[in-house]
Amino acid sequence: MTNANLLLPADAAAVPVICIGAKHWSKLSRSLSRQDSAAAKAHGFAGQRARTLILNDKDGSISRVLFGLGDDPAGDDPFLPGKLARSLPKGAYRLEGKLPKPHLAALGWLLEAYSFDRYRKKADPPASLVCPEGADRGRLLAEADAVWLARDLINVPASDMGPRELEAAVRAVARAHKAEVKTTAAKPLESGFPMIHAVGRAAGPVRAPRLIELRWGRRSDPRVTLVGKGVCFDTGGLDIKPSAGMLLMKKDMGGAANVLALAKLVMASKLPVSLRVLIPAVDNAISGDAFRPGDILRSRKGLTVEIGNTDAEGRLVLADALTYADEEETEILIDMATLTGAARVALGPDLPPFYTADEALASELMRCAEAENDPLWRLPLWPPYERLIESKFADLNNVSESGFAGSIVAALFLQKFVERARAHLHLDIFGWTPVQRPGRPYGGEAQGIRAIFALLGNRYHGGGSRYAGVVLDRPPVQNETLP
Repeated sequence: MTNANLLLPADAAAVPVICIGAKHWSKLSRSLSRQDSAAAKAHGFAGQRARTLILNDKDGSISRVLFGLGDDPAGDDPFLPGKLARSLPKGAYRLEGKLPKPHLAALGWLLEAYSFDRYRKKADPPASLVCPEGADRGRLLAEADAVWLARDLINVPASDMGPRELEAAVRAVARAHKAEVKTTAAKPLESGFPMIHAVGRAAGPVRAPRLIELRWGRRSDPRVTLVGKGVCFDTGGLDIKPSAGMLLMKKDMGGAANVLALAKLVMASKLPVSLRVLIPAVDNAISGDAFRPGDILRSRKGLTVEIGNTDAEGRLVLADALTYADEEETEILIDMATLTGAARVALGPDLPPFYTADEALASELMRCAEAENDPLWRLPLWPPYERLIESKFADLNNVSESGFAGSIVAALFLQKFVERARAHLHLDIFGWTPVQRPGRPYGGEAQGIRAIFALLGNRYHGGGSRYAGVVLDRPPVQNETLP
């Protein structure tokens, strides 16, 4: 299905969907026809949250739809009307009523329309929506397209999404936007990025580790660098995870999927920045060549790292990539990673923490996260906890002996590898929706990228609508492999 089918122009003919809160139902009900009023009474509809009532003409066709927003429509999930994309009969619909954020309701509709059908019969087509008045149709489509890409990449099982396939995905996105891609592997990776190589070498030649680098934009524009953790599957290494802990480890490349989706959004909008994307792509596998607990690795930066646990591999590959990113002076350096279970314990699956020492950046990002319904929460870079990653034999340990403050400790570890960037932002995301909600189906998820894109747009947008014609069909990366 294409964008034209999913989000129609504002003047398209469509069935009205009246979005109504419970507090306003009494007034609206008095304006209904006798037939519609009887139908509402028979079905017990009174504006309850997420309740839907389809009203028909005498010929049986749909005349309008009533959708309940509940008692507090302004404070509820702005994506709530999006659930209608897959619950209404196929057709075209138009949202009406007192929606506090119509553009987010429309985005929720597009995000609800997503389904991952690569390995099964395709789902029935979703209902279409007329773009709400005042909403930027191009931006809505570009954002949905980016989220769909991140979800697709995360949902593909590791058997079909190893380092090689992840590189192919980057190259496919790069071709669509005339970006450059360079890959470092084999001996150059071993000598130049020793921790990326150490983590990934046990996977063997078929799933060999690599550093993928994408560049786009004019070098004279402000430099924005994105780094994404690309651990395509994480066994835990020799500190092996239990079987239950491996079930979702195909999503351990969620940071890479998210930064690639964010990059696609930046390029589609033609944001005037010099964009650089770095993805260390590895499998954390087990073999005789696997790195071991107690090993001491020398990083690209020159710092030595004692391995306290091989299952804390994400921060190792990110450290080398961040060092490389920091070798160029960058206005903002952003890394995203499915890094710690501690972040989930602290904030749950829906609210990723972020870390930065830049107070203005933190405040701006929080505002953008709220405005875009893309929740984030700041946690502190607490310097006294640096003692937890001290080593008796090396410059650093990759884990703490304590079980406390795991997400903060990981963020402090990464901070050791960034010096020159004017601002550094680290997001510890989950990359997965465990319980389906409106606009957020079960499975792989984009987290934080719309908030970050809004922040980048506020800082660097050149004015005007810059969104290219995007298509919500599946991107070509799904079945593409490198030659």
